[in-house]
Amino acid sequence: MNVKRTFGTILTILGIIGLIYAGYGFVNHSQNDRGLLVYGIIGLIFFVSGIGLVKNTKDES
Repeated sequence: MNVKRTFGTILTILGIIGLIYAGYGFVNHSQNDRGLLVYGIIGLIFFVSGIGLVKNTKDES
């Protein structure tokens, strides 16, 4: 079981959820723009770090 790859997958999924939530709020012109910006930035950070973990972790059997 590769913990780094699993954690990277979880981070990637959380990042996608955060980016979708922020995008949905911006499209609907939500009143809380600062909160949506925070969700978007954190989602982007999670997404990029998750992809980096999955990509750079070697598959060991």
